[in-house]
Amino acid sequence: MVADSSADSRAERLNTKAAGVIGLAVMCSRVLGLIREQVFAYLFGGARLLDEFYAAFRIPNLLRDLFAEGALSTAFVTTFSKTIAQGGDAAAWRLANKVATLTVVVLSALTLAGILFSPQLVAAFVPGFAPDKAAMTVTLTRVMFPFILMVSAAALVMGVLNARGVFGMPAMASSFFNVGSIVGGVLLGLWLDPHFGPRALIGLAVGTLVGGALQLIVQLPALRRMGYRFHPDFRWRDPGIRSILALMGPSVIAASTTQVNVLVNSVFASQLGDGPVTWLQIAFRLMQLPLGIFGVAIGTVSLPLLSRLVVAGHHQAFRVELARGMRLAFLLTIPATAGLMILAEPIISVLYQHGRFTAEQAAQAGGALRYYAIGLAGYAGLKVLVNAFYALDQRHTPMLVSFLAVALNLLFNWIFTWHLGWGHRGLALSTGCVATCNFLALYALMRRHLRRLETRRMLAMLGKVAAATAALALVCWGGRVLLLGSWPTQAPALKLTATLATIAAAGLTFILLAAVLRVEEVEELMAGVRRRLARR
Repeated sequence: MVADSSADSRAERLNTKAAGVIGLAVMCSRVLGLIREQVFAYLFGGARLLDEFYAAFRIPNLLRDLFAEGALSTAFVTTFSKTIAQGGDAAAWRLANKVATLTVVVLSALTLAGILFSPQLVAAFVPGFAPDKAAMTVTLTRVMFPFILMVSAAALVMGVLNARGVFGMPAMASSFFNVGSIVGGVLLGLWLDPHFGPRALIGLAVGTLVGGALQLIVQLPALRRMGYRFHPDFRWRDPGIRSILALMGPSVIAASTTQVNVLVNSVFASQLGDGPVTWLQIAFRLMQLPLGIFGVAIGTVSLPLLSRLVVAGHHQAFRVELARGMRLAFLLTIPATAGLMILAEPIISVLYQHGRFTAEQAAQAGGALRYYAIGLAGYAGLKVLVNAFYALDQRHTPMLVSFLAVALNLLFNWIFTWHLGWGHRGLALSTGCVATCNFLALYALMRRHLRRLETRRMLAMLGKVAAATAALALVCWGGRVLLLGSWPTQAPALKLTATLATIAAAGLTFILLAAVLRVEEVEELMAGVRRRLARR
């Protein structure tokens, strides 16, 4: 009993500290990603040209989520953590060499195949594009396909560092991707076409490769300081390799359901004219901002931690840590959901309505953001819950549930987009509903497996958070009516000031009411902030 309590305490301290580091790093990355899209929208507008770029980037980006930051990263971290615990550092480094060699060989072949069959991929993924629009998308896809190889290697390095308790630099690596994409893409685009017409898109595509290379390179010094030296190893008949491949099969589907559904949305969106692909991309990016800061940070830390608790046999600590991670995810994303739904159009207008991006395009993207936000809490919960299934070696459960999620997405897309005629907004609503259904199904299955998951405590916290969120929503609604009623034509400085004031007032209202209601997780976060300030 004492040992379990000690493990709980150590796990909690580790999780809180690491999640804070990752949260800051991911926030930097998400902000730079937002700036990246702002720059592109300013230069190219929110219609045909960016439709071509985002559709082309989505094809290798989907493979990244399937093989790199999805299946490979998750399976590798799980197996590598267990190898360290059971066989020591030497066995872990040997496994890393084998996996790295196998990754380079397989993904190099995949890259060559992708370049060769780009016309067929574009025809399958965006069948509604006109011939000339599809032709440019094919060209951009071919330029960007090597991105999958670079980012897969970066994800593998990130997995090694995370498993060894290093989280800061891996989380910051994607910031360098965004910097490389912005600087390299804009400079090359300017050189190819000073007016930023279609030819300048080639510059953005090459800039994506520059960013991918930077994402890998900046992590290598930390890996070297850890004592790792890469040596090609083609001896793939290894229990660790078999374990990773066994995990990857189901998790190729389970860990990437969100991206698969977004890709399905692209198929539908390509048939809705010029603009919807870009509007959905912009809205999804903004929805991912709070998800990336909170959900990804908690989820990234939880995987190696939960894996170690399973190996050590600390089942009570596992249950406590899993429940706590989900409560934190909901605490931070439920109020963000309300804020995004009410202030969607003004927020997008402040961020994107510049240069060639019009007020009408901001309104269209805002409509998508409102419906995407419905699934924000579900996404955040999934980041933690799916990792728990992998740590328990129950990889088939998320896979089977994800089949249902993809089927539901197709059904909801047809109902909301074609039957009800809601266009791209219906696609966003479908994605949000599917994320929520996916989480609820996995939560029920995990609770059944563990027999209890602190559900009563979770519901008590959610009731208090709902009350505080209602107050936040009231403040947001007041700001929308009184300060942002004429957002399409407001002066940029006035609109920015009004939006920031509304968000600040709403956030302060939530925190104060949550503290009054004695939401335990808020008290923990505030205590952590006070301790950090005291040390300074």
